[in-house]
Amino acid sequence: MGTPPSESPAPGEGPVRPVSVSLHEGTIAALKERTGKRGMSAYVEALIQRQLERDRLRELIEDAEAGHGPVDQAAVDAKRALLRGDTAGSVDAA
Repeated sequence: MGTPPSESPAPGEGPVRPVSVSLHEGTIAALKERTGKRGMSAYVEALIQRQLERDRLRELIEDAEAGHGPVDQAAVDAKRALLRGDTAGSVDAA
């Protein structure tokens, strides 16, 4: 089991290694205030994983739009209203 040597671990997997990043002092202060000194790494890890997920989602959307054309915003809005339970005024409630 585990990750074959030829493959890189997926985000959130593999051993933890220290890295050096440069941040503005104000950002560091806000981060420490929110997480405490010992929670910074977990917080930053979660932020990076979330951004990577968003980047992958954006790439999937761009690929789909390249193959099928842009999404119909009215259809997106109708489905969003349906998911939120706001079907009043929605013609496509089924």
